[in-house]
Amino acid sequence: MKSITHKANSRGHASHGWLNSYHTFSFSSYHNPERVHFGALRVLNDDTVSPGMGFGQHPHDNMEIISIPLSGELKHRDTTGTEAVIKTGDIQIMSAGSGLQHSEMNNSRTEEVKFLQIWVFPKERNIQPRYDQKTFNELQRINKWQLIVSPEKSTDSIWINQDAWFSLTKLEKGESLNYSLNKKGNGVYAFILKGDVTVAGQSLNAKDGLGITDAEEIPFIADTDAEILLMEVPITF
Repeated sequence: MKSITHKANSRGHASHGWLNSYHTFSFSSYHNPERVHFGALRVLNDDTVSPGMGFGQHPHDNMEIISIPLSGELKHRDTTGTEAVIKTGDIQIMSAGSGLQHSEMNNSRTEEVKFLQIWVFPKERNIQPRYDQKTFNELQRINKWQLIVSPEKSTDSIWINQDAWFSLTKLEKGESLNYSLNKKGNGVYAFILKGDVTVAGQSLNAKDGLGITDAEEIPFIADTDAEILLMEVPITF
C-alpha cells in the first residue's frame, strides 16, 4: 500500500469576495507541480459562494464534473437546455463531452451555499454532453458505504463516463468500516468532510485528503462522529 496525505491547511486558497475556495489540486492561480491530479481525479475544490452570486456561464469539454452540496442550494443552467436546483442530499454530474456551457449560482439571496466541485478525466472523449442529478437518502449511509457515482447505468447511483466509483458514509464514533476496490489497479482518494478518522493507520481531520494506491481493501475507524467522501478512480487512463 502506498499513500499520500494532503492536510487541509496545505490546500491552495482563493478568496474573491463572493467566492471562498480551497483547492486540493492545482487550479486557476494555484499551481503546485506535485499536486496536479490523483490519477483521473483532476479537481477537488471546496467552495463557499455568497448569497445571490455564483459562476456565470462558461465552457467545458471532455471532463466529468460532479457537484456535491454541503449546505444551501445551487442553481444549474446549461446549453443543453437543463435548468435544475440541487441541495444537500443531491448529487449532480455533468459530462461536458464534446462541449457545452453552464452556470452554477447560489439559489438563495440570504444564505451561503457550500459545495464540492470535482472534476474527473473521462474514459471516452467527445461524447454527447449530458446532465443528471439524484437525491440520496442520507440515512442509508450511516456506518456503511452509500454508492453515489459509478460507471454502471443504474437507478442506485449516477452514471459517470469513467471507471470510477464515489461513495459517502456517516460513521459514528468508534465504528469501523472497510472499503474494497471495485477494479484492480484503481486508487482511492478519501476526503474527510467532518470529524476525525483513522484511515489505513493514518490520522485525518476535517477537510484532509488521503490518496491510496496498491491496495485492495482499506480500513476506516471513526475517532469521532465523521463523514467521508471516497473516490475510487483509475490511476492510469
